[in-house]
Amino acid sequence: MDPENTPGAAKSAVEKLSTAMGERTKQIGTAMKGVQHQRKLILFIVCVALFLDNMLYMVIVPIIPDFIQTMRLNNQKLFRDINSSNSYANKSIIKPTYPVENEDIKIGVLFASKAILQLLVNPLSGTFIDRVGYDIPLFIGLIVMFLSTVIFAFAENYATLFVARSLQGLGSAFADTSGIAMIADKYTEEAERSKALGIALAFISFGSLAAPPFGGILYQFVGKKMPFIVLAFISLLDGILLLIVIKPFANRTRENMPVGTPIHRLMIDPYIAVVAGALTTCNIPLAFLEPTIANWMKTTMGASEWQMGLTWLPAFFPHVLGVYITVKLAANYPQYQWFYGAIGMVIIGASSCTVPACKNFEQLIVPLCGLCFGIALVDTALLPTLALLVDLRHVSVYGSVYAIADISYSVAYALGPIVASQIVHTMGFTQLNLGMGLANVLYAPALLFLRNVCQMKPSHSERNILLDEEPKGLYDTIKMEERRAKSGKGNPKDDPQGNSIDGYHGPQASKYTSEGDSSDYEYS
Repeated sequence: MDPENTPGAAKSAVEKLSTAMGERTKQIGTAMKGVQHQRKLILFIVCVALFLDNMLYMVIVPIIPDFIQTMRLNNQKLFRDINSSNSYANKSIIKPTYPVENEDIKIGVLFASKAILQLLVNPLSGTFIDRVGYDIPLFIGLIVMFLSTVIFAFAENYATLFVARSLQGLGSAFADTSGIAMIADKYTEEAERSKALGIALAFISFGSLAAPPFGGILYQFVGKKMPFIVLAFISLLDGILLLIVIKPFANRTRENMPVGTPIHRLMIDPYIAVVAGALTTCNIPLAFLEPTIANWMKTTMGASEWQMGLTWLPAFFPHVLGVYITVKLAANYPQYQWFYGAIGMVIIGASSCTVPACKNFEQLIVPLCGLCFGIALVDTALLPTLALLVDLRHVSVYGSVYAIADISYSVAYALGPIVASQIVHTMGFTQLNLGMGLANVLYAPALLFLRNVCQMKPSHSERNILLDEEPKGLYDTIKMEERRAKSGKGNPKDDPQGNSIDGYHGPQASKYTSEGDSSDYEYS
């Protein structure tokens, strides 16, 4: 090749590469601006945030007990060294700060502190999300979770661990609630919404069940810091992706949107109260078994360390199967969402009652898989129902209603680490499981109260709730037009009855009655 032509060829190649990269970047930017692509990216960002939160929640399970025991042994060694160096060798000057038997209490309080703070903050975070939108609270939650994870990595005493755990609860109150609410807001069709929330639940399950093996392996072979550094790095990347895709601080679309229904009014809605009670009841067996089952396995069946560490991992697969089955059933038979939840609670009750009868590790896997399968049915059926209830009976702003859902979960997981151990010590492991199973079976018929939800008329319910506040006729009109545009049924010649309800209503839906004769509880 002619040496004189080499610089020109190189320059031409660089220009072609630069042009190609510019076009590719432009294509990516255009794709990110598309509604479908942006919804998928938002779903991915939210799923990663939920995955991280549950990874951080469960990754400390194999780490913290050993770490606290190591701190105690180091303190005892330090006490012995100080006492032996003292001139009064026969009199101990410094004694251990806490006895060995208090370690279980310390671990239980540490585990529960996240859910307790989350429980306290959720009423405020739900209102905040309704006011400012979903993106800024999600970013705040990711940043707080990042700080919490970094503190966990470098914590060297119990007080710092407690601060990090509580800080995670603060981040979860913003990230979890805003993330689930954002999915409900972006996916307005009921079938799409159920599928998207099902994917989010699968990420939650995977994070919860994969975290203990992940944390235990890295803790044993690399050290305490590494699991938390990896999770902190992923949290940082997710926050950066959120800034690039959603641009939370440049988005001002919420300024023209109505204020959501106050959380205290949502709490007294009987339909939402039934759903919240079901979410709490179905998660109590999982929350109460997690801190107690390892010790029971060790004392009754002589389980090894690896068996106790992998107890919940096989249950991930039936959980995903339960999500998949419920999403498919909801797409074809959406009017039976309440029934899927009720079946799930019966399965949870039967599985919980079966756990104490297991004699070895292989037998125990079966009821635990049944437990997670039932939880998947309940969560996947009822989480979309909360969004539907808000659409039907309130203003379509989802921050507060999913804060109520998060409160329901937090109640179970705040009580679990503290109350479960006390029940086992006073009444026994068998009585604990029988009580939890009976509670789920008895609560299942309460979901019959939701059987007519899908027949409610959203346009009138939404208008009535707006009349309780200042009149917002413009919003009401715009919202109805959006429903018609999204459902594709807004043209009167396409729908002779004039119904523009997307989702559950089919040919049998009757014509709306006059405004004066209708109510919040009107059915087709």
